Amino acid sequence: MTTSNRKANIQCEIQKVWDTIAGARDYAKWQSDVSKTVAEDEKRFKVSTKDGYGTVFTVTAAKAPERLELDVENSHIKGHWILVLTSKGCETEIDFTASVTAKKLQTRPVGKGVFEKTYLEKEQTRLIADLKRALE
Repeated sequence: MTTSNRKANIQCEIQKVWDTIAGARDYAKWQSDVSKTVAEDEKRFKVSTKDGYGTVFTVTAAKAPERLELDVENSHIKGHWILVLTSKGCETEIDFTASVTAKKLQTRPVGKGVFEKTYLEKEQTRLIADLKRALE
């Protein structure tokens, strides 16, 4: 399992940041690689990329407007994301910790670690950039 942490400040009040990250049905409106989100129930939803690749997210903990935890799984990875929001007045700090394990590279540990690190860097960087673009 590989873990990565990214922090960023978003020029937006905490409640609006929370509403955006917790509002899974609207992900396609602000996430650059999402085409649709389908709720499976009140805690599980599937996000599809523009090329049709799906990832299932399960909310494991939510404390509005400060903390959202999600299990994440698709055919390539399984993991856990933690997003912690801290109000800094008119600005919000997002502290995004993500851990994943590659499913298909179990017999090649070096390739597995590189894949996990690359996946996390890409996902965290994209999510924070998309949030900033949508909210600032």
